Amino acid sequence: MSAWAFYLTTIIVYGAVDAMACLALNYEFGFAGISNFGFIIFQAAGAYAAAILSMPRAATSNGGFQQYVLGWNLPWPLPWIGAAIVGGLLALPFVFLVGKRLRGDFAAVGLLVSAVLLNVLVKDYVPFLNGSAGISIVPAPFQHFWDPQVLGYQFAYGGVAVVLTVVTYFFFRRLTESPYGRSLRAMRDNDIVADSLGKNLRVQRATTLVVGGMVAALSGAILVGFINLWAPGAWGYAETIVLFAAIILGGAGNHKGAILGAILVPLGFEEITRFLPPVANPTLVPALEWVAIGLLIILFLWFRPEGVLPERRRILSGAPTKGTAPVLAAPEPSGPETDALIKLGNLDQLNFRHLLRLEDTESDHRVILSTQGLTKTFHGVTVVSDVSFEVHQGRVTGLIGPNGAGKSTTLAMLAGTLPSSGGRVFLEGNDITSMPSNERATNGLVRTFQLASEFKKLTVLENLVSAIPNQSGDSFWGAMRGRRHWGREDKENIARAMEVLEGFALTQYADAYAGGLSGGQRRLVEIMRALLAEPKVLLLDEPMAGVHPNLAHKIGDQLTRLAEAGMTILMVEHELAIMDAFCDPVIVLAEGKVLAQGTMAELRANSEVVEAYLVG
Repeated sequence: MSAWAFYLTTIIVYGAVDAMACLALNYEFGFAGISNFGFIIFQAAGAYAAAILSMPRAATSNGGFQQYVLGWNLPWPLPWIGAAIVGGLLALPFVFLVGKRLRGDFAAVGLLVSAVLLNVLVKDYVPFLNGSAGISIVPAPFQHFWDPQVLGYQFAYGGVAVVLTVVTYFFFRRLTESPYGRSLRAMRDNDIVADSLGKNLRVQRATTLVVGGMVAALSGAILVGFINLWAPGAWGYAETIVLFAAIILGGAGNHKGAILGAILVPLGFEEITRFLPPVANPTLVPALEWVAIGLLIILFLWFRPEGVLPERRRILSGAPTKGTAPVLAAPEPSGPETDALIKLGNLDQLNFRHLLRLEDTESDHRVILSTQGLTKTFHGVTVVSDVSFEVHQGRVTGLIGPNGAGKSTTLAMLAGTLPSSGGRVFLEGNDITSMPSNERATNGLVRTFQLASEFKKLTVLENLVSAIPNQSGDSFWGAMRGRRHWGREDKENIARAMEVLEGFALTQYADAYAGGLSGGQRRLVEIMRALLAEPKVLLLDEPMAGVHPNLAHKIGDQLTRLAEAGMTILMVEHELAIMDAFCDPVIVLAEGKVLAQGTMAELRANSEVVEAYLVG
């Protein structure tokens, strides 16, 4: 009975450590979209930090048979606190791997390589952490007052580990069930679009890595205090794969799923192998364990990629979760025929100036956006050359040209999502050429994209609310202050978004995932989202592409109303009928240069324009 009791305490501690690590990795990967394949180094760093902070000086302890730095002999809980701090500090250099220059798969490879290099460093540089042998005889907390080998101590240790895991669960839940968590999921779904709406990706990723690293390091500290030893062989990069398998199986983006995955994969597989009969080849069982984990990952990615406990859909509209299937269920994707049936609602009754907080138009002759010699070169090929034009406040300005003329490239340079090779961009007379895209968005320069760019795993209402600027809960510290701090404002923002949805007659899809809408509906969601970002200048990249002509003209009518209410719009569009009906003036690009500018009637009379674009 006593042996089983001690075994139970081991299960409790290991389960708590694995669950804490999976919660941290799920926060990074499941919510923020950071594929941190170097995650295990944060857990290892925390374990080593807690060990050397709690141990005496190496030269005088236990005959000096092992070497390591520090050796401060600090009492508990200081080693655990120190471990969390080390995990956070270690995360800071990794921010450069997951910043705007290195994202997605490239960042994942960079983090993986970093984990391998640090493992090699610790193994080969013996004076640092005793090389491959690692550190042993790590003091357990309170071992001078309480024998760590007695059952009561081990149950108490397990209880502390479980309590810290529960605290971690509610900590991450507080972060992710806030406007800040919504922004993290938007970054996960489409980081370029999130950046264009004013989200600071570098800060969000840095905060995510630091917080995740601190929790991972704390889990390592808990483990090393229990097993009293740590070696670099125990934290190879493959251990991170086990944790990813747990997240995939349990359900990425679901905290309970992360805990379930921790119980089923790292803990479950480890413990099941203890009860297998002995075999002749001692390496066979560990090898089969890896085969089983690999098969689990493949099977779940193929048959149930959302995991056992899928990410929960957030119902912001206040609709009941049962008995209202038409409101909650996403419609099947459909084509232009369905888009032709879309009827915009009471847009004429919407007070755009108040709802979108538009400023009064000072004069339709006032230049609000302009370029001087804007140029873009890709690998020696000039795509946009010396483009200069002016956009006047409160007007819908068109930008046309044949395929390859550089229209979308010019729009991307204006928004800052693509750096220019030369020239300057001015917003309200201020040079913003070197300003990053997220800052341009917060200053009122917002763009849409040529291809569908909704946040697919966010609901339609979440897509809209995520774009509203200056939300008090849309930061780490704002989220930590809790719902009392940001709840009322969030309700007001949801009400604003619902009013816009009602005007566009899409209220029934408020709580449907945006990725399940038809092409025209997704375009409407993108336009609504951009409007709620409160732009002074709205850059539209082919907003009518793939949209039924009837719906396109309805959208054009509302863009005209927005311009009359004070918004400035620059629109790239291929359909000349749209330009005829809604844009004045129209700028023509050809071969990366401004060819002409004027009304469509004037352009049709221009022989150069006719030859370059309008013929046929």
